[in-house]
Amino acid sequence: MQQPINVALTGTATASSVESALPGNTAAMAIDGNTATRWSSSYVDATWLQVELAAAGPIDHVKITWPNAAARAYTLQTSLDGVTWTDIKAMTSATGPGRVDEVQLGVSNAKFIRMLGSKRWSTFGYSISEFEIYDRAQPVVPDNLALVPLPAASAKTEAGTFQLTPSSRIVVSGEALAAANYFAEKARKSTGFKLPVTTGHATAADVAFTVAPESSEDKPESYTLQADANGIKVAANTSAGALNGVQTLRQMFPQWIESDIVINTPWTVDGVIISDYPRYEHRGIQIDVARSFYTVDEMKEHIDNAAQFKFNMLHLHLTDDQGWRIAMDQPLVNPAGIKYTDLTDISGKTAMTYNDAGVLQGTELGHTGFYTKDDYKEIVRYAGENGMTVVPEIDMPGHTTAALHAIPELNSAGSGPKPLAGTDTAPAQGSGNVGGSTFDADNAATYEFTKEVLTQLAAMTPGPYLHIGGDESHITPHDKYNQMITAFAGQVLDLNKKVIGWNEYSSAELPAGAVVQYWAGNRQNVANRVLANDSKVILSPAEKTYIPQKQDSSQTAGGTWACGGPCTLQNHYDWNPGTYLPGVGDDRVLGVETVQWGEWMRGMDQTETYQYPRALATAEVAWSPQANRRYADFSKRVGTLGGRMALEGLTHFKTAGINWATAPAAPEATPALADTSALPEVSPIDLAIPATEFTGGAYLTLKNLPANEWLLVAVDRVGKDRGNANRFEWVRSNELGTAPLNVANGVTPGDYTVTVQGATGSLLGFATVAKSSPANGKAGN
Repeated sequence: MQQPINVALTGTATASSVESALPGNTAAMAIDGNTATRWSSSYVDATWLQVELAAAGPIDHVKITWPNAAARAYTLQTSLDGVTWTDIKAMTSATGPGRVDEVQLGVSNAKFIRMLGSKRWSTFGYSISEFEIYDRAQPVVPDNLALVPLPAASAKTEAGTFQLTPSSRIVVSGEALAAANYFAEKARKSTGFKLPVTTGHATAADVAFTVAPESSEDKPESYTLQADANGIKVAANTSAGALNGVQTLRQMFPQWIESDIVINTPWTVDGVIISDYPRYEHRGIQIDVARSFYTVDEMKEHIDNAAQFKFNMLHLHLTDDQGWRIAMDQPLVNPAGIKYTDLTDISGKTAMTYNDAGVLQGTELGHTGFYTKDDYKEIVRYAGENGMTVVPEIDMPGHTTAALHAIPELNSAGSGPKPLAGTDTAPAQGSGNVGGSTFDADNAATYEFTKEVLTQLAAMTPGPYLHIGGDESHITPHDKYNQMITAFAGQVLDLNKKVIGWNEYSSAELPAGAVVQYWAGNRQNVANRVLANDSKVILSPAEKTYIPQKQDSSQTAGGTWACGGPCTLQNHYDWNPGTYLPGVGDDRVLGVETVQWGEWMRGMDQTETYQYPRALATAEVAWSPQANRRYADFSKRVGTLGGRMALEGLTHFKTAGINWATAPAAPEATPALADTSALPEVSPIDLAIPATEFTGGAYLTLKNLPANEWLLVAVDRVGKDRGNANRFEWVRSNELGTAPLNVANGVTPGDYTVTVQGATGSLLGFATVAKSSPANGKAGN
């Protein structure tokens, strides 16, 4: 099957204008195959960019990537001679910069194609990083498995369907016990099955977890998963890989697996084989607890949310201008006489309040509080159980008002802001202003303080990284900034940790192994410093990963500066970390991180609404092979997660255009049960229960039912008045119209009538089963 060819790569691009401030952003940059470069125009609505192809031919579709400035309205035109133009398609969009337009044209023959702008997104011009032109349609491929993130390789099989039953076990081998227990604890809540974790030979009813050398691809965190009528087998080289397999397995089961109450539904997994591993080793999610605090329980919810999508790094932004959130002990050696407990005694009580105009920031005042050392250790422990490593951040030398407000010794000639008259510390800051604070590079107490804080933090942090911030130190003289960053980074190195900092800090002299976290700024300049320092980079470009940016114009809070409008789900999905910084390929990309800031968000529900589903896009960008990713496919898969997230209580924004699955609860009211003495001669539907005797505890399957509905199943002793022997329960049918029937223990032998009713009480079907001797736990069909 022939793949479409981007014929623009061999063409010649011209434009009606180039932005005067950026004369290097020529038309040729739009067809160079590099999304890190771009053409940008003058600030005029009526502007065009055109491509002359190497030879005339068909144009099936185009793909236009708008990085920094975009069109609200434009027309795509074609021509054979570059003189006479034909309008092919007029385009309008309600989504700003950062979007990708894929436009079907179906032109049989053309030599030229033009984007003719008619309305800019804002006051800036137009900006196109890639104008891709394809000669034929993308081959139609089968839908991927409904998994997020998308596995590296997967295939459906014809080897039958696995069914979890009350007799199923979780069989463990090697160092897979943690993963096995993780899955068993999750599945017991929703299935009601015992699911004992054991060793030995796995049967066709069991789920087996194995950790052993050469069990999966020779890649970090890899795993394999095979499900069919012979059982489920998850195998990995490492325990981390086995846990990744668990997260995938959760999505293979019906969405009801995420329920915290028992749901009676068929627990099946279709035949599949998966071989999977991550693209990047760092798949991070940052939360700003400094501007508005989150409790330990909220953090556990945050970890639960992220870990299931294979995020493995939890970046805690612990300090900023508005608050200090981590307790520090008084050291035995304290030359400057600093009272470290004041950091939380004073600045643990401050948070976001009002802007300079007196307007409340967010729906309420920022939440105050702090983590004791035991709190922090509990977050670290819980994160570790869920496969996540904590990366703590102490932001400095800027974003330091909270420290300056609490500690008089840090307030000196070179620090800022200055204390008010009659005070010895900087005033508290409740606004979201940035860049107005700094430590003093010439104050010995600065380095004594940072060394002590980093030392205590390192002792509580088993992970390899400490983050020192380094962003937006606008009032810090550049030489003083570099002096402090070099010193702080050296302190981290002395603690046998690796240092991370925002991309501004790459201007300083950094130790070997230092990691640069890019968020904004000149990409080429940052790339040059990354390459010169032989650093690795974490990519968190604001227009692709920043959560406080609105994702839809309907949201009342949040910024729009990163994208010149809403930063949409597609915007967060459609980019390639391996080409984002010029010359910085996958070998230097440590990973990708989604970033939440707390100027407007209060509490976990609000945070989740801004974070999801966009965090799912980042999860897939960080995990899945670039060549496998397509937004149209992702949008289908992410929609299937709606019911799961609802069952988990994970609040998420309902992105327009996504077909979101739901998880309706069982009806609260139970209709009158069918009168078994007045049943018709023939059941309206054949429930397909085999005509044989079953023991108590048997697990039968009812068939031919309405699909995906709540049904009321009752079991009555034939010839007896309805009483205690009667059993009824709500069951949930699956997409095949099957549902489970438990022949309960504790009922006497004899014939029983099974009736199935709809939610309104209508009779759907009935059958007779014979209950024989006491249960032996065997499963039926």
